[in-house]
This record gives sequence, C-alpha cells and structure tokens, in this order.
Amino acid sequence: MALYLLYESASGYGLFLANGIDEIGQNTEAVRNSISDLNRFGKVVQLTAFVPFESSLDALTQCNSLTEGLMTDELRNFLELNLPKVKEGKKAKFSLGVSEPKLGSHIFEVTKIPCQSNEFVLEIIRGVRLHFERFIKDLKPGDLEKAQLGLGHSYSRAKVKFNVNRVDNMVIQAIFLLDTLDKDVNSFSMRVREWYSWHFPELVKIVNDNYLYAKLAKFIEDKSKLSEENVPELTEILGDEDKAKEVVEAAKASMGQDLSPIDLINVQQFAQRVMDLAQYRKNLYDYLVTKMNDIAPNLASLIGEVVGARLISHAGSLTNLAKCPSSTLQILGAEKALFRALKTRGNTPKYGLIFHSSFIGRASARNKGRMARYLANKCSMASRIDCFADSGSTIFGEKLREQVEERLDFYDKGVAPRKNIDVMKAAIEGAAAKDDDMETEEATPAPSAKKSKKKKARSEAAEDGEAMAEDKLTVTTNGGDDIEDAKSEKKKKKEKRKLEQEQTVEKSNGTKKKKKSKDEEVEDVQPASEIKKKKKKKSKTEDDE
Repeated sequence: MALYLLYESASGYGLFLANGIDEIGQNTEAVRNSISDLNRFGKVVQLTAFVPFESSLDALTQCNSLTEGLMTDELRNFLELNLPKVKEGKKAKFSLGVSEPKLGSHIFEVTKIPCQSNEFVLEIIRGVRLHFERFIKDLKPGDLEKAQLGLGHSYSRAKVKFNVNRVDNMVIQAIFLLDTLDKDVNSFSMRVREWYSWHFPELVKIVNDNYLYAKLAKFIEDKSKLSEENVPELTEILGDEDKAKEVVEAAKASMGQDLSPIDLINVQQFAQRVMDLAQYRKNLYDYLVTKMNDIAPNLASLIGEVVGARLISHAGSLTNLAKCPSSTLQILGAEKALFRALKTRGNTPKYGLIFHSSFIGRASARNKGRMARYLANKCSMASRIDCFADSGSTIFGEKLREQVEERLDFYDKGVAPRKNIDVMKAAIEGAAAKDDDMETEEATPAPSAKKSKKKKARSEAAEDGEAMAEDKLTVTTNGGDDIEDAKSEKKKKKEKRKLEQEQTVEKSNGTKKKKKSKDEEVEDVQPASEIKKKKKKKSKTEDDE
C-alpha cells in the first residue's frame, strides 16, 4: 500500500510519496538513522505536488484551521487533484500520513481518504521538515525562514487579540496586586506604629485605624507642639472632637522620649508612603469593582467583586471558570487539603475560596457545607451566563442572590424557597423588559403611539380588575355627568354578572340532569343482570333436583 505524506509548511502545502516502506518494515529506528542522510532519505521520500499560499493572510487562515483540526477548501482541492482517485465501493490502495490525528479524522469524514498518524509517519514528516528546502528548487535559502517568522508573528498576534471590554487578565493582575498591597500596607503601618510609638506611645490606644494613625503621625510631628489650638485640625482628620481633645491631653502627659528632627522627618516620610499606598489600594479596589462589573456582572452581584475576582484568577480565566463544574468550583483554593484528604482517606474539604463569602459566614456550623454546595452551584451558573451571554446585565446575579438568601432562611427558619424555574423565568422576563426599554430609549415613539399604549394598558387593567374597580372607583372629574356615567357603568357590570351567574346555574343544572340520566340507566341495567343471575340459580337448583 502506497503511503502519501501531507506536510504543512509556512509557504504552502506539500505532498510526498514514501517508497519502499514494506522493505523497511516500518521500523522507526531505521527511519531515524536514515533521516540525517539526504541521499538515503531522498530515495525513500519524493515530492509529488506543492501548492504555495497566495498571501500571508491566506497562510494565517490555513494555519488557524489546521490547529483546530479542520480541513479548508484549498486543502481539499489540493488533495483531490494530486491523490489517486478511489472508485465507489472499493477500498483505497493508498493512505495519507498526517501529523495531526484530528485533521486526519476530518479529512476521512469529508473525502473518505484513509489517513494515519503514528510514530513512523511522524518520523518521516520530521525528515521532510529537515530537508524541505532541498525538495523544492524554486525556494531561495532565506525564503522559508522569513515565511516561518512572519507566520509565527501573525499567528501569535491573532491568538493574543481579544475583546478589550471583557479582559479577564486585568482582573487577575488587579486581584494579585490587591492581595500583595494588603500585606504591604499592614506590615508598613505596623512599622509606623512601632517607630512613632517611641515618641508618642499613647496614640496607639486612642487611634486604631492604620491610615488615620499614619495621617496623625505626619500631622503631629513633635508632640510637645500640640495645643488646644490644633483641636479643629485634629477633628477634621479624626472626625470626632472628643478624640481630638483626648489626643491633645495625652500629648501633654506623654511618657515617650524626644526624637531628633532628622528622625521625625524620616517618620513623616515613611508615614506619607503608607498613606500613598493605602490611597492607591483604595483606587485599585475601585478599578477592580468597575472591571468586574464589565466582565462578570452577575458573578460580582452574587458573591462580591473580590471573591469573584479570586475565583477567576485561580481558575485562570472566566472561560475556564465557566467550564468548571460546581463541585470543582466549590473547593477551588483548597487543593492541598483535598489531596491530603484523598491520600489519608479522611474527610474532603467543604469549601475553598467561597468561604470568604458572607453567605457561608452567616450560615450555622452544621449548614456551612450545604450552603457552600448551593452557593457553588449558583456561582457556576452566573459565571456561564457572564461568559457566554451577548449583553451583560446584573438581573440574573440579583435573582440568584435572592435564591441564596431564601435558602439561608430555609435552613434557619424553615421558610420554603421559590422554585428555580420560577426565578429564572422572572429573570428572563426582566432581561427582556430591560432590552425593550433600551430599544425604546434609542428609538423614541411618537406621542400618538404613547397614548395608544396607555389606552391599551388602561383597558387591560380595567378588564382584569373589575371587582377592584367596583369597590375602589375613583372619579377624577368634578362634574355631575361623570358621576352619572360611573353609576351607569356600575349597573351594566352588575347586569353582566347576573347574566353570567344565570348561565353558570343553567349549565350546572344541565350537568346534574345528565348525571341523573346516567344513574337511571345504570339502575335499569343492574336489575337485568340480577334477573340473569336469578335464572342461573334456578337452573342449577332444577339440575340438582
């Protein structure tokens, strides 16, 4: 059986014929040894056809389709023209060697050309790649390298391109930086407290907040200069006049040592750095909130921006998180504990990063695992909606959050929650209504159309709530004619009700009559059966006699 080889280069498609395969016996070691020598390899493998790509864009499209395991129209035409034709109902006397098994299966599905991909074929294709420039005479020494470089750059550029509005890489970097900033701000603020406490140790007990402590350390400088004149400025920083007076009194009776002006300058500079870091951390958090509302609005509204960003960063991307089942999402971040439990055959962890959510903190100790499982289910739904939805909205996330709240009430108080189908229907209707509102805002209707819509709504409301209208009839005008019209409407409605009641009574009477007639027929039938039974009994008694 003849073996053809398909080689996809950066400049075009090449088709090679491998001769003498049966003599070699498909020994990979013999092929490896013969690849390096072109004289031996050239006798086995020969070029049969070559088709160059039209442009760099064409090469990029062909490369993208090949990586996905798809056969393009150009490749199909190339194979059908250069490979021997197979008659219908007969097996092919050749096979096509391909480097990608997915591509080979797709070629076989479309063209019925038998394909194979194994170590032997891959070794021969490696030899073709090594000596490809010498097989094609028209190629110059540097042409193939330029084509490979250009195609590699364009392919990488195309893979890196993404939608700017839904960049989850920015969220991953922001949450990593936010975590490191939290550690740095805490360690630096503790260093400021320790450093400035040598001069003013009483301030630590009065002010607990790190940012305010650094701000006060920068403002106060030397405690001996503090007086009652500085109370309004201290109240602006602290937001409390009593605390400001307490700081002034503590400074007067402080037990701390005096610091030199150079030491005080260093403390002030370090306090300023801590303040800048805290302010940058706040700005970064605001940036993360806006990014999460753009990328994953439903996940953010369900579980919070920080926890949602941690889940996305741990999974790698929003698409990876959407692909994860809820059982995997539940224990994301607890991989060490999971594998330790599997190794020691102990209890597996109930939650990972989800534990930072407020829902699990509010649940009781015996319901934390159940709450984590339910919350992971809702988080997986929200991430899939965010990943694959065309337009971003927070309606589904809000509804899922309501469901989690209802589940909490069910665990604590026993209140039955709504069904998932009803909640999702309401969410879909809300999303559709929001889309309609957006469309109406874009194209504002004429005033006549608005009036007609209002009239329709009023008529529907009047038809649906006739009973309510009778009890709570509101007359907007002051004229006597309007009151008379309202009374006449009441009379008409009462008459309609009477007619409907009479019709229902007549229908019920008719059904009762029908039922009676059926019962009478049954009564007529029953004695006939009894008569037959009596006749049988009489015949039996006569026979006995």
